[in-house]
Amino acid sequence: MAKGKKVGREHVWLQCTECNMLNYRTSMNLKGGLPEKMKAGLQKYCSKSRTHTLHKVKRK
Repeated sequence: MAKGKKVGREHVWLQCTECNMLNYRTSMNLKGGLPEKMKAGLQKYCSKSRTHTLHKVKRK
C-alpha cells in the first residue's frame, strides 16, 4: 500500500510569547478550525529563556 499525505492535517509552529523563537513544530488537524485548547496556547519549555513559557500557534 502506498503511503500518501494525510488529508486535513497541516504543520504548524509553536512560538514563544516572550522571546518569539519558533521552538516546536507539530501537525494538527485544522479542518474544522483551530481547537479551543490551542487558541489559548500551551506551556512548553523555551531553551533560550530556560523556563516554561506560553507558546502560541503560528502558521507559516
